[in-house]
Amino acid sequence: MPAFSLEPEQTAWCAELRRLAAERLRPLAEKGEPGQVNRPLVAELGALGLLPRLFTSGALDLCLMRESLAYACTEAETALALQGLGAHPVHAHGTPEQRAHWLPRVGEGRAVAAFALSEPGAGSDAAALSLAAEPDGPSAWRLTGEKCWISNAPDADFYTVFARTTPGAGSRGVTAFLVPADRPGLTGTPLDLLSPHPIGTLTFDAVPVTAADLLGQPDRGFRVAMGTLNLFRPSVGAFAVGMAQAALDATLAHTSRRDAFGGKLRDLQTVAHQVADMALRTEAARLMVYAAATAYDEGAPDVPRRSAMAKLLATETAQHVVDQAVQLHGARALRRGHLLEHLYREVRAPRIYEGASEVQRGIIAKELYAELEDSG
Repeated sequence: MPAFSLEPEQTAWCAELRRLAAERLRPLAEKGEPGQVNRPLVAELGALGLLPRLFTSGALDLCLMRESLAYACTEAETALALQGLGAHPVHAHGTPEQRAHWLPRVGEGRAVAAFALSEPGAGSDAAALSLAAEPDGPSAWRLTGEKCWISNAPDADFYTVFARTTPGAGSRGVTAFLVPADRPGLTGTPLDLLSPHPIGTLTFDAVPVTAADLLGQPDRGFRVAMGTLNLFRPSVGAFAVGMAQAALDATLAHTSRRDAFGGKLRDLQTVAHQVADMALRTEAARLMVYAAATAYDEGAPDVPRRSAMAKLLATETAQHVVDQAVQLHGARALRRGHLLEHLYREVRAPRIYEGASEVQRGIIAKELYAELEDSG
């Protein structure tokens, strides 16, 4: 574990999480159906007390959970993260009735949550979303349109849905709604991706919602979305760091025992230097993730920039480290079922979701120039 500023109790807790992920969560993950929500796995996360921590812990705690679970069981990490992403808007902006009904169920692993922001024409440009919330009497609307690339769809029990209540208003005309999956007119279809996560499309055919379904204020939903993403972006980086560390440790073990050219692979300077570079990049990413999470917990003014930096550096780093690990392992790493074959498929998506790498660079530049103007 890193030096950073972790207390011994935190370091011990991370080790315990890796043990639980390997011994109790991975066997359940292996029994799951690809592309479908693994409800026994979600329930076990609740039984272990991890899901309730999504609503009682800070950003650093969330990062430690995601990094530790990702190291030993990426499926468990993803299940935990998706529960948090889908339910955090309810925790932060929900009515007392919404919170009382859904949060205990999410925390126990009995209800599956989903965050429904992206659309076929509005992925990275979230402010361009077009799912229409058309007025339907006093304090009521009908949702019509489509969401796409929605994790846990179509199997979730409820969705945090972002819809356009004021046409032509960009980010200022978006409203967040809590939409139960059994609402009339809501249907979904699963998608088959490179890494078989539960993910799909949602179709809204005049789905009824009322003021009781609002998360926050009308036309203020973009703040709900960005507030959620600012919290979860550093922890996406933590997910990436966990995968990078797993790939690095596998590479250390392999190059120490693999015979090649009259010695061990580790004895070749080019190999040793590659491993050193992998370790360097992984540790740098880890420290930036922890710094961004700490800034969030302390209410620092530069959270958007730090969150974007952490997500960008960690996901790009993990892609590089896993790719190098595959190269150093050779063909064996490409066999179905090998840890690195699994990580190679898993590591690609985080560079896209919750804001692609290009979006993170745009956020960083925007924040830097804003700081310059404020100081001038």
